Amino acid sequence: MVDLTQHTAEQHARIRVRQRRRREFGRHLALGLIAFILVAPFYYVLLASLKDSTEIFSYPPKLLPIPPYFGNYRDLLWNTGFLRWMFNTLFVATSVTVLKVFLDSMAGYALAKIEFTGRRLVFLLMIVLLMVPIGALIVPLWSIVSSLGLINTYWALILPPLANPLGAILMRQFILGLPRDLENAARLDGLSEFAIYWRIVLPLIKPGLVVLAVIIFTEQFMSFTWPLIATTSDELQVLTVGIAALRAHGGANYGLWSASAVMSLVPIGVFFFVLQRQFLARSLAGALKQ
Repeated sequence: MVDLTQHTAEQHARIRVRQRRRREFGRHLALGLIAFILVAPFYYVLLASLKDSTEIFSYPPKLLPIPPYFGNYRDLLWNTGFLRWMFNTLFVATSVTVLKVFLDSMAGYALAKIEFTGRRLVFLLMIVLLMVPIGALIVPLWSIVSSLGLINTYWALILPPLANPLGAILMRQFILGLPRDLENAARLDGLSEFAIYWRIVLPLIKPGLVVLAVIIFTEQFMSFTWPLIATTSDELQVLTVGIAALRAHGGANYGLWSASAVMSLVPIGVFFFVLQRQFLARSLAGALKQ
């Protein structure tokens, strides 16, 4: 009887192990399929960028471009304004990111920690502004920028994005989570509000600053509509506008288009992954301290 019970328990254990292995295999298969679906378009674009115009449409298609053709990248870098577009994009995106991280963190601190008349009303107005579609702001925004004489200048690309209230709202939520004892102790020590923000609050919200920087940089790097309207000079074209013009006036050169797409992904990918590592490191450090 004991042997029969033990044998039955062993059978149930083996069944459970097989079922667990089937579930794990199913999960890994689903994850592999999803990863393939997500990676396949990027691989196809990379593959097309390393082929000439005849090889792109050859049948059967080659999964590995041997030997690789780098003529598309050479034409992109030396026969178009790609380097200028990249410089303009990085300059504008970096400038907007630095300014907004600083200004939004200060605004978030004021909304979260400083008592002043109308604070709740200001926050509600920021929420309302987020609901206004960008299309409704383009014409009045262009009129203001044009009346100030900023059309076809870097200021036309840098100043308007600074008015987006999303960053201030995010910073407010991060700063609200900080204990008031820190700022109260700093006030007792005679620190000013700016000194409290700079020396106490700012170091504690670095993960939030990293998140905000990634959001702002990505948004500005991919911005198309406003740069298209605010600048008409070739010297001020950003990456998205330049590549669109390349497709409109350069003919059907799929290899060149694919090379431009691959090159466009490099800066934003590097920026994102560098800050992602910093964000994870600071989050884990904060968790260990707690």
